[in-house]
Amino acid sequence: MTDPQATTVAALLDRHAGMLLDVYGVLFDARGPLPGAAELLAMLERRGTPYRIVTNDASRSQATYAARFARHAITLAPERFCTSGSLLPGYFAAHGLVGARTLVLGTEDSIAFVREGGGEPIALANDLPQIDAIAVCDDSGFDFLRGIEQALGAIVRSVEAGHVPALILPNPDLVYPKGGGELGFTAGSIALLLEAALARRFPGAELRFTHLGKPEPHLFRAAAAQLDLPIDQLVMIGDTLETDIAGARAAGCAAALLAGVSSWHHARETATIIPDYLLASL
Repeated sequence: MTDPQATTVAALLDRHAGMLLDVYGVLFDARGPLPGAAELLAMLERRGTPYRIVTNDASRSQATYAARFARHAITLAPERFCTSGSLLPGYFAAHGLVGARTLVLGTEDSIAFVREGGGEPIALANDLPQIDAIAVCDDSGFDFLRGIEQALGAIVRSVEAGHVPALILPNPDLVYPKGGGELGFTAGSIALLLEAALARRFPGAELRFTHLGKPEPHLFRAAAAQLDLPIDQLVMIGDTLETDIAGARAAGCAAALLAGVSSWHHARETATIIPDYLLASL
């Protein structure tokens, strides 16, 4: 196997018309900005380089993200952020889910995305009546174990009544970097848990969540459309082979791996997802 090309951010900017950046593991972890993040964003703004911050996080709106960055003295317009949650309104409109009674596992911003798409969010509770959809957006904003069990019960009751709800997963990430080498479980792991339980209860029914975020190409295409650039003129910097790099390659975008959740040193012998570039740092 030929290793991806070791490169620098400066070289990437010389080769590509625009840049896409992951948040967790590239710009931030749960503790705050990562080394080089503020400097890179300042350089992109100074140069006028077209870019978007492309994240699987469905727990924060673009405005919430801008405010979070501002608390760390990084001033960005909300339009700089392209989140998996922002795909929910279009998905609801395109799939006849306007008016759908929707259970949302996530934050108030997650609920707002569903409401923007015309869904009718309903609160987690025991013995919920029939639901039309469930959107698993995040691991926060609800009582984790109790909420998952209430969601499972609602899905089971709906399926038993002959009404299979739409199962929607904006954020397919299994884990996220908490900082200091620690990882946390997030929305994709919740969906896997629910799918496993549903497979046991309804064998052969193939009840699976529809993925909206990375590694699906939708986020990359949305970001390219916002930048008004062909996708093949962009480069994505991410830290996870299975989401950031796989999604970029699927969308036709060049991809640079910054060691984080994935490390090329550990992955190269068995990797089926190969980035174009390797970055030692920002």
